[in-house]
Amino acid sequence: MLNRRLIRIKVFKVLYSAVASGSDSLTEAEKTLNYSCEKTLHLYYFILNAAVALAGAAQAKIDTGLKKFNPTLEERNPNRKFASNKVSAYLAGDPRFIKYCEDHGLTWNEDLATFIKRTLQTLGTRDYFKEYMESGTSSMEEDCDLFIRIFSDLELFEDNEDLAATLEDMSVFWTDDLGFVLAAIVRNLEILRSKGSMPVPGVFLKDDDREFAVELLKAAMTGYRKYMDIVVANTTNWDPDRVVTTDLILIVQGIAEAVRFPNIPLKVTINEYVEISKYYSTGNSKVFVNGLLDRILRKMVDTGEVVKTGRGLIEN
Repeated sequence: MLNRRLIRIKVFKVLYSAVASGSDSLTEAEKTLNYSCEKTLHLYYFILNAAVALAGAAQAKIDTGLKKFNPTLEERNPNRKFASNKVSAYLAGDPRFIKYCEDHGLTWNEDLATFIKRTLQTLGTRDYFKEYMESGTSSMEEDCDLFIRIFSDLELFEDNEDLAATLEDMSVFWTDDLGFVLAAIVRNLEILRSKGSMPVPGVFLKDDDREFAVELLKAAMTGYRKYMDIVVANTTNWDPDRVVTTDLILIVQGIAEAVRFPNIPLKVTINEYVEISKYYSTGNSKVFVNGLLDRILRKMVDTGEVVKTGRGLIEN
């Protein structure tokens, strides 16, 4: 599930919180990090479960129309294609998926019904949805294509302010994870379309990523004072009050990563923290983080404090 970029971001957030609060408890920090990583998987299941909720809302709308005393012609002859779509049926028929969602409270209950109904109403105005409903065919491939369009529709999910507020109320650990989760859902829908089954993700993409997360946090927290001293020593005309705290923490974390993981190229480490700074700091931060982190790590390679193993790991 989680890639290395998102792991670095989660470590950064935990480290930033520890520095801001003055806490040096590595045990508590690791517990928070593990919980934060697990919550991303929860968000994946919750958002994917919207496919089941949308189909259910569509069926409920059909049932309501049929119960009317004087239903319209359309209500008497409803188009059941979306309500009976194969993607929602696949998920609803997967006992592991349903149990996971129920066990962790990841269902779209009555309190969230307004969002689902509004999303279904908006869907009805989309050309791609109209074309789908008017198509005379029915297949898993077609239904997967529809949900790929739905979960890629920025207005419906990623840029939806109502959904963002809902997710923030449900978990503070879901902040900033929605885009990543939606991309993962789309990838897995593409696999479902081509192979007929959807992967069941774990918290991490690879087994060693969990160790990477914990070891990176540990290296950054235990070495924080030492690495901050290195940052200060390598900055000319430096006024601590004028440097953004997030920049400093990103640089310290970058140093910790370079020291702790000899198999990760310096270029990768530097580029990763420059990219993160673009989203979590100021407009000028990428230049500051790139320049200072690069200069510090090159010096540490020369002094032997940073050792890289493997061909090509320290070249520019």
